[in-house]
Amino acid sequence: MKPEAAPTAQQTAWTREALVADPHQAPDKARRVQDMFNAIAHAYDLNNRLHSFGLDQIWRRRTVREVMTRLGRSNLRGVRVLDVACGTGDLSEAFAEAGAMVTGVDYTPRMLDLARHKAQHRAWRHGTFAPSFLHGDATDLEQEKRSFDAVTIAFGLRNVGDMRAAMREFRRVLRPGGVLAVLEFDRPSLAPVRWFHRLYTERIMPWTASWIARDRSGAYHYLPRSVDTFVGAEGIAAAAVQAGLHDPRVLRMTMGTCALMTARRASV
Repeated sequence: MKPEAAPTAQQTAWTREALVADPHQAPDKARRVQDMFNAIAHAYDLNNRLHSFGLDQIWRRRTVREVMTRLGRSNLRGVRVLDVACGTGDLSEAFAEAGAMVTGVDYTPRMLDLARHKAQHRAWRHGTFAPSFLHGDATDLEQEKRSFDAVTIAFGLRNVGDMRAAMREFRRVLRPGGVLAVLEFDRPSLAPVRWFHRLYTERIMPWTASWIARDRSGAYHYLPRSVDTFVGAEGIAAAAVQAGLHDPRVLRMTMGTCALMTARRASV
């Protein structure tokens, strides 16, 4: 069944007034984020491709390779991956295409509908399996402890209600020796790049993306604000260590606009 079209009326999830403060401190952040993604799900992939100039898929493929390296594997056959905040399933599909057995989890029903629709209509290679997609909360996962070789989350950690609770859950479901991979937007360190990046993400992208999605939820004004007020790659690495993970490594990509943090659960 094809996912239903975008709703004709939308509730504003993020007003200008709400974004003056730190959106990560909003007590109802989880509900706002869910409302926002329900509103923009129908145009999410298109906006990702257009406004990242296709780099979002390159970053995801790099995540797959880094997880493989950190697991010490030459391939991902039989590797169990939990992709949290999977959205429309792009990273889940990238891991499945590499041979992993993937479970995607997301908090937003309409994003999951799209992920399932895409996976069902894709021609999977022999020996690969379509991901399975389930509703779930990153801060309270239903999966059993020590049940996955890798846990991944792409562009979603800053959207969860409690990052530290999510990190504890990621460690809980990782098997000993397993790998956590967090892909997130970040703030470039070079001043000229940072200036252009802010111009693009705060002035240009919110208007063009909102127009494409016919969005009135405030999603594309929230997204750059959520990056600007988030802890950044070093903060993510520190949270992983605090949750009991080890050997965090940060890989910066595309002049620092995106960062991949990987860490491991101890082997014993």
